[in-house]
Amino acid sequence: MSTRSHKPDSAADHERSTRVADVLPGLEGLLGPTVELYLDLHRHPELSGTERRTAARFADWLDADGFRVLRGVGGHGVAAELRNGAGPAVLLRAELDALPVAEETGVPYASSATASGPDGRPVPVMHACGHDAHLACVAAAARWLAGRRDRWRGTLLVVGQPAEETLSGARALLEDGLYDRITPPDEVLAQHTAPFPAGMVAHADGPVMAGSVTLEVLFEGDGGHVATPHLTADPLLAAAGAVVRLSAVAAREADPAERLVVTAPSLRTGDTGRIGNVIATRAVLQVTARAFAEAALDRAAAAVERVVRAEAAAAAVPPRVTVTVLSRSGVTLPDREVTAAVRAAHGALFGAARVTGWPGSAATEDFPLLTGSGAHLHGRPGIRGAYWMLGATGPAQWAAAPGTGAAAKLGGLPANHSPRFLPSVRLTLETGTAALVSAALARLGRSEGAQPGVRAALTGERAHLPAAGES
Repeated sequence: MSTRSHKPDSAADHERSTRVADVLPGLEGLLGPTVELYLDLHRHPELSGTERRTAARFADWLDADGFRVLRGVGGHGVAAELRNGAGPAVLLRAELDALPVAEETGVPYASSATASGPDGRPVPVMHACGHDAHLACVAAAARWLAGRRDRWRGTLLVVGQPAEETLSGARALLEDGLYDRITPPDEVLAQHTAPFPAGMVAHADGPVMAGSVTLEVLFEGDGGHVATPHLTADPLLAAAGAVVRLSAVAAREADPAERLVVTAPSLRTGDTGRIGNVIATRAVLQVTARAFAEAALDRAAAAVERVVRAEAAAAAVPPRVTVTVLSRSGVTLPDREVTAAVRAAHGALFGAARVTGWPGSAATEDFPLLTGSGAHLHGRPGIRGAYWMLGATGPAQWAAAPGTGAAAKLGGLPANHSPRFLPSVRLTLETGTAALVSAALARLGRSEGAQPGVRAALTGERAHLPAAGES
């Protein structure tokens, strides 16, 4: 990804604001309530599957703007619909959930929330992945579009998805009949914050994010005394050996061009407490593989299972092994035609210097299920998607990042899921809202009154644009 040199902040900000105000009049007036919504969401994060308050705030906002709103879809999911004549159906999607991370940003609006984790113990909670910004931007974009129905035709759909971090929320929405309860979309649009300069957006020529498979491996034995290890199976020893051996799967069993990542992020035993003279009866290992092709994921999952079973079998007294697939997500591969149109709209709106490329990330998403990739769940293979990245790093944070070049600074910035991940509020919300509005206008039908404005957004023409209320 390129981060081209910018003009001084004041000049760049003025140029960006003028361009956006020309093409999307009235958007700047939404910044105040959008910031208020974002700060409230950031202060009150909720874990996957428990997003009751977040969903209510989002649903109330959409209800006030005249959308038909469905609540409690697939858990705490929110789905909203606004029909505006004949035309395509375009869905804007954002996520509701936060992460079990203790915030260390030091800002006045930092989260101090805690919640019960999966094992019932309290854990800290933080919007460390930008979902609060995603929701605020989608809410603001929906309000702008609802107030300017003379600019577009079709059906605008908005979804607040629960449980994205556990890769279960999109499936839950669809299994609860999402596309039977709203107009099925022709296209789905979404964006995601990332640690590169705020005010920029980034599009990929291929996959934006990898697919993933997460396995849980349970090693079980009879346990025993540490003085007689030869008499018992040792689940922890087998699991630890598997962790070491798994590092060779990506290094020795995959073509380097596949960009396969295999990681064992969690190993735990829970039945010995602090006692040092007991061999545990069980060990639980989690393994995640990331790749940009489904076939590579299949091979990685098979290799993981082969390795863990071989490590167990190598012991004099082998522990029992059970392998379970906890989650799987597809590759986020946007539609080329839709992406080209959205990228053109972004280029016309922000200027070429603020629209860059994206190399593809080994992070993962369940967004593909909402498109044709999820046809096995919703039966609509023709749904297309566009997905882009939204810069979130403000000028001060960029300047403070270690390193002198762009590459060094990008490597030194707090990344998503870091306790220090902190989007620049104004720049992130301004750019994210404008990016969603311009993308939606580029894909929705055009009314007679909307054509000059949409054409300008797509081509950069500076023709007269109708102000709010004009037709």
